[in-house]
Amino acid sequence: LYATQRSDVSRMRDTDGDGEADEFEVVNDGWEISGDYHEYAFGSKFDRNGDIWVVLCLTGSFNSDVPYRGWCLRITPSGEMIPTCSGIRSPGGIGANQRGDIFYTDNQGPWNGTCALKHLSEGKFLGHPGGFQWYTLAEPFLGPRPEEPQSGSRFMTEAKRLPHYQPPAVMFPYNKMGKSAAGVACDLSAGEFGPFTTQIFVTDQSDSTVMRCYLEKIQGHYQGACFPFLEGFGSGSLGLEITENGKMFVGGTNRGWGSRGRKPFAVERVDWTGKVPFEIHEMRAKPDGFELTFTHSVDLASVENIDSYAMKTYTYISQSSYGSPEVDHTEPTIQSAVAGPDGKSVRLIINGLQEGHVHELHSDGVRSADGLPLLHAEAYYTLNYFPE
Repeated sequence: LYATQRSDVSRMRDTDGDGEADEFEVVNDGWEISGDYHEYAFGSKFDRNGDIWVVLCLTGSFNSDVPYRGWCLRITPSGEMIPTCSGIRSPGGIGANQRGDIFYTDNQGPWNGTCALKHLSEGKFLGHPGGFQWYTLAEPFLGPRPEEPQSGSRFMTEAKRLPHYQPPAVMFPYNKMGKSAAGVACDLSAGEFGPFTTQIFVTDQSDSTVMRCYLEKIQGHYQGACFPFLEGFGSGSLGLEITENGKMFVGGTNRGWGSRGRKPFAVERVDWTGKVPFEIHEMRAKPDGFELTFTHSVDLASVENIDSYAMKTYTYISQSSYGSPEVDHTEPTIQSAVAGPDGKSVRLIINGLQEGHVHELHSDGVRSADGLPLLHAEAYYTLNYFPE
């Protein structure tokens, strides 16, 4: 067994077969800890090369007092440490999508206007410059220290200005989709967990929830939508695992922070009942709007009625002070809604799409062919790049 903890990646073996580990070996401890309680470390499962990806919280979640705090590192099977990305603030979880690309959650604070799901790609900067001094150690792997972002700017403004900057793939609107994004897991159960195969699920510690994310790649960058999924977990939802046979396990704690779930800790399992809920399945960006797909056949009159929908947009300030309110609000016009020939989709033609904004869509008027309302009518799409 391999474990990522605050100070290292360790390997544990049971050499005598009694069911308990008796050999403990440090695989790599190339980063440091100062003793601050906030210096978390989250490690991935093995990637396609056998590497473990580790995201390291800043000291106190604000500064980088010791090497590689605020960085993503890879630990190879031989135990070598490879600096991979800078710009981490306060991660809550890490995991891979169905292609093996690695994502982590970062939390609201300085340079993070709201919590987000971010794609980790070698050489990229994820937004927080607090750990930039460690480019002196990482330069053989990544090259010289990049230019810092400008406080008070916007995410996509900085993405265009800074070649190494990777904007958030999905921003989780603060309070609307929780306040402490955490565990990351992809459904690879091939339908054993329901209709959301290959989608990514994310826990939220404060709200004791699990969210659902649909991702697509536009102009070489991941972006997509988040949807509510399940609430009511007993403690603060943190660790997340979906097994191949379709069981979701949620580990929770309220240690250090309060949570909607009042228990001090919990481990809970979610089973699919076999009944498909009526949900927005996917929300895809188009040059002139969005395409929605649904888990059930839809009532054509409701899905083609533009009054069934409402949309607004906003973004967040990229700044050195803590968090950000929603800013730059707009109200796009939904000009038409055309049902797809499959009976389970609709094309929304929209005037006023906004680059770099969350597009908050409410589809309260949509009904299934059986007259059911959507279980969750809200969707939040982070539109960083337009399809060509």
